[in-house]
Order: sequence, then structure tokens, then C-alpha cells
Amino acid sequence: MAPTHRPVPVLVSAWLAQRGQLVCWTPAAMAAGIGLYFSLRVEPGVPHYIALGAAGLACAGLAARAGAILAPLLWLPALVALGLCLAGARAHLVAGPVLEWRYYGPVQGRVADIDRSASDALRLTLDRVVLADMPPDRTPPRVRVSLHGDGLEPDIAPGLTVIMTAHLSPPSGPTEPGGFDFRRHAWFQGLGAVGYTRTPVLALAPPEGGQWLFRARMWLSARVQAALPGEAGAFAAAIMTGDRSGIPQPVLEALRRSNLAHLLAISGLHMGLLAGVVLGVVRLGLAAVPALGLRWPAKKIAAVAAIVASAGYLALSGGSIATERAFIMVTVMLCAVLADRRALSLRAVAVAAVIVLALRPEALLGPGFQMSFAATTALVAVFGLIRDRRIPLGPVWLRPAAAVAISSLVAGLATAPFAAAHFNQFAHYGLVANLLSVPLMGVLVMPAALAAVVLLPLGAEAAALWLMGLGLDWILGVAQWVSALPGARGAVPAPGPWVLPLLALGAIFVILWQGRARVAGLAPVVLAMVLWAGAERPEVLISERGGLVGVMTHKGRAISRARGAGFVAGIWLENDGDAADQALAHARWPTGQVADWPPVRALPGKRAAAALDDCAPGEWVVLTAEPRDGLPCRVITPATSRKTGALALYRDGDKLRMISARQQTGTRLWSPGRTPDQ
Repeated sequence: MAPTHRPVPVLVSAWLAQRGQLVCWTPAAMAAGIGLYFSLRVEPGVPHYIALGAAGLACAGLAARAGAILAPLLWLPALVALGLCLAGARAHLVAGPVLEWRYYGPVQGRVADIDRSASDALRLTLDRVVLADMPPDRTPPRVRVSLHGDGLEPDIAPGLTVIMTAHLSPPSGPTEPGGFDFRRHAWFQGLGAVGYTRTPVLALAPPEGGQWLFRARMWLSARVQAALPGEAGAFAAAIMTGDRSGIPQPVLEALRRSNLAHLLAISGLHMGLLAGVVLGVVRLGLAAVPALGLRWPAKKIAAVAAIVASAGYLALSGGSIATERAFIMVTVMLCAVLADRRALSLRAVAVAAVIVLALRPEALLGPGFQMSFAATTALVAVFGLIRDRRIPLGPVWLRPAAAVAISSLVAGLATAPFAAAHFNQFAHYGLVANLLSVPLMGVLVMPAALAAVVLLPLGAEAAALWLMGLGLDWILGVAQWVSALPGARGAVPAPGPWVLPLLALGAIFVILWQGRARVAGLAPVVLAMVLWAGAERPEVLISERGGLVGVMTHKGRAISRARGAGFVAGIWLENDGDAADQALAHARWPTGQVADWPPVRALPGKRAAAALDDCAPGEWVVLTAEPRDGLPCRVITPATSRKTGALALYRDGDKLRMISARQQTGTRLWSPGRTPDQ
């Protein structure tokens, strides 16, 4: 009798075929643990971490003794536990006092950063903060103050100790339940309060001996903008020093609408171009001298020079999270060159992701991490496939252009879902804009920037900056042209919480899994798209302070006010996938009875609250002042909003079901009124 074939050996063989790529799953497992930590509604205590750490160590110990089949299955929970513990440790390490009430009075501090707010106001981040009648142990370590009003943009020097009279408040929570939590974001930045001032900023003490890197950055930024005035100079300062304070909001908006805003961030593109230029120049320089090129390992010397140059760029640019991530990725790949390993490999990308997640677990939630690693992973996978399958890219003279086109297409497709999810927009002509701009960034702008820095001590940087300005003028022109095209920007509704994790899981499975079964990764991707297409938006939204109400209509969301709380209104409309502005959305607000309008009323002002006596049971009334007691309707007041945060109402038959932002965020370290030991 012929032997029967069992499916088990086939499955085992398929599983064993993954051994070469299992290490690449390490950052995905860690990311699952980090994501689990941030999704919790209650902050874990010390006993939870001890139990979780012990379980993770036990799984790791068993995995070290297990065979090739069971070991990866045991490493998975160990790495998930590691990710969760790393995120918890990081959250406790950055803990600091947070302002618990609205403050108005003198604010003293040292200038630690300078940038611009979304309203185009100059914004100062202060450390060494002193607030009136507030003990040091309850004073936030850092505060951020926007300068509103005419003539309030003084000559601010890095490290200058200043004093002003300012309005401060605690970092706000999500603008709607499940939305971006600025309070959590501020926690990891060390920001304990944010606010504004309309009074002059006075200097108390000159800059001290520290912060020499910050001063060097701002000096270089001023030097660049003096030699290259206008928008091109501000763009040059941004990509050379990370200082974006000179870029006006219309330029930023044009770059966003054309999908060129990534050129402003000192991230993988800039760091990679810089390292590539240094690597190529040093290697060619050594090869030009046969006595050196034939005796010394030119490639490795060039790799070391590129690492040193990249480290200098990291320090000079201010060391933002995006730049740190890019430096780690470039350094890992250059270290692979030093070790005679393939530099552009999925393993190198995995190592870089593990280092970033270990140092800054909170980066997982940001668009920078997600888009950067999505683009890098996709590019390495696609060009690896082209290399391994020896897919021709045309004649030799056409290959560089083909490589640029493929890079732009692959990176654009890989990052598009994450950009749409975080920014609620899709640049329809982004590929065209990138094809017209990215090559110039590599062949002209970044080499000219490097030459300008080298020539700066000699005072001969003007020619290099002039060349750089030509390239940046072209890029800005492309941004303005593309952003002005009809339909350049498409609005996209916000996805549900499971969409991006499913998309990432499916894409990673398709890229990493060996064999035909990799097509199974398309199932989570399709499911994510279905969930995104069917995402339900709230019938009614109520702002955190109760001063703004938004009701969904057949024309889009109607906003209760034409002005005020513009940031909140803008976020609501963006999350709806609605391109209207606040004034247009307010025009949708009815002046009388409307069919199918939910039982919700917005009555601002003390007089409206005092006169309220005609509400009915089942009706929701949003007030900005306290009404009389005993009303039969459901009343939302500022006191209610302080306890619940922003509110979302969904239709549930004939009634409205309420979800609060506080329910979604839970009781975490960054929750209002909570300290790390609670």
C-alpha cells in the first residue's frame, strides 16, 4: 500500500524555512508589547511588571533550550513582554510635575527651544521654570509659550533667561474620544504646561555656558538665512539645523498638499543623502591616490567618515526623534559595511527598529516612525527583489532615473496609508511632485549644504548656499504649482483603532514570510481597508471645555460656532474627511427646527444657562455656564467636561449613547491629577 502524506511535515518544513527571517520579526513583537501598553486603560503597577518580567524571562529561558520549531513561538511572548516593560519604564523615567489648573501670572525660564505654532506665532520652550507661589517640586520642568500680538518677537537667544506674564494650562486631552492624545505626547516631551502671552518678553540673564549646540544651531540658521534670504533661506536653515521658525504657514501648507513636507524633516532621506555623499567623496578621494587606495581599506574608512559626519549632523540638527531614528538606521547600515555584510538588508532595518523602540518606545505611535520604517522596509524589499531576480531597469544611462522613479513610487505607496491615517489627507499629485524634487535634493541641495558647512569656517560658503538656493527655489516652485492644481488634496476620514495595526501586520507578513503562503498577508490588509471604509463617525461631538459642538448632517458636520476653538473644529472636520473650514461648517448649523436633527442644543453664555427651563427628558443641552438644578434633560456643563474630557454621541436606536475621552484614555500616568506613584 502506498504511503500516505501527512500535512504536518509540510507545515513543519514551511515553518523551518522561516528561520533565516525570524530575527526580522523581533521589532514587530516588541511593537506589539509597546502598543499593548499604550492601549491599557489602567496603569500597571510594580507587581504587574514583576510578574510580566518573570514570565518573559521564563519564556526566553525555555526558548534558549527549545528546538528550532518551538523556540520562535516562545520568543514571541518574551519579546512582547519586553516591549511592554520598556514602554512602562520609559513612561516612569520621563515623569515630571504637570500643571493641574489654569495659571495666569509671571513665568520665568531659560529658552530651550524656538519654533512656530500652527497659528504661525513664535513659540518658546522654557526649562528651569519658575512660577509664582508654586514650590519647585510641583513646577513643570518645561513649559511652552506662544507669543501672540504685534511686536512680541524679540531677539531671543538660545539659553537666555526670560520672564513674561502668561496664561498657562495643563496639556489638553484628545479633541474627541479615541483621537490624538496631546497630553500623552507632552508627557514624553517633558512638557508640563502650555500657553500664550500677549505681553513683552523681558530678558533677565544672558545665556550661560551650557547649550552650546543649541546656540551653534541658531547661529548657523541665522548665518544661512542672512546669506540666503526669503523662503529658500528658511528652507535651507530647516534642513541644515532643524530650525523651522522662519518658514511661514502658507509654505508649510503647500509642501503638505504636494506631499513634499517630508523634505523639511531631517530624517532618513537627508541623513542617507549626507552619508552617501560623504561615503562617495571619501572613497573616491582615496581611490584617486593609488598609494592610499591600494593599501588602505578605502570603503571602510569612507564608512567611518560617513558615521562621523552623520553624528555631527545629528548634533547640529537638534537631535529630534526623527533625526535620531535616521542616524540609527544609517549607522547600522554603515556598521554592516564595516563588518563586510550587506548594508541594505531587512536585518539591518530590523536592528535599527529594535534600537529605536528600546530607546524611545513612544515613537511607535508617531507618524514619523511608522512612515520612515514603512518606506525603508518596502524599499529594501523591492530593490532586494530586483537584485535577486536580476530584473532589468533598462539601459545603463536610464537606470538612475528608473531607480528614482521606483523609489518614489514604492516609498509613496508604503507611506500613503499612514500619512492618510495621521493627517487625514492624500496628495493626489504627490508622486509627480516627488519625482520633480527628490532627485534635485540628492544631486544638488544636500551636496551644496555639505559644501557650505565645510566652507563656513573660511567665510566662503556664499557660492555653495547660492547653488543650494537654486535647488530649493525649484522645490518650492514645484510645491506651489502642485498644491494649486485642482483636486491636489483629497480628504480622508480617520480610521478605527485596528486599521493601522492590521495594515502593518499584513504588510510585514507579505515581506518577511518565505514561500507562497505570504499572500495570506493580504487578508489583514483587505480587512483593514474594509474597516476603514466602514469607520463610523460620531453623530455629535462636544469639545473638552464644552464650548464647541459638532453635529453630523447629510452635508457634513455642522459646527456651533463660526470662530473660536478653531484647532478643535479643524481636527473634527479633518477626522470626518471634510475639506470645509470652520466658517463653512458653521453655515450648516440650523437656525430653527430641522428634521432628523439629534436632540442636542448648544447654548453658550451665562444668560442662556440661567434662562434654560424648557428642555425635555432625553434631550442633551451643552452649556458654558452652570444652570439651575432639577432640569429634566441631560446637561453638559464645564464641570462635566472637566471630568469626562471631550464627548462623542452615537445613535443607539432612538437614544444617544455617550463615550467620553476619559473612558478611552483611562487612568494613566499622564492622566490629570495623577502622579507616578499613584
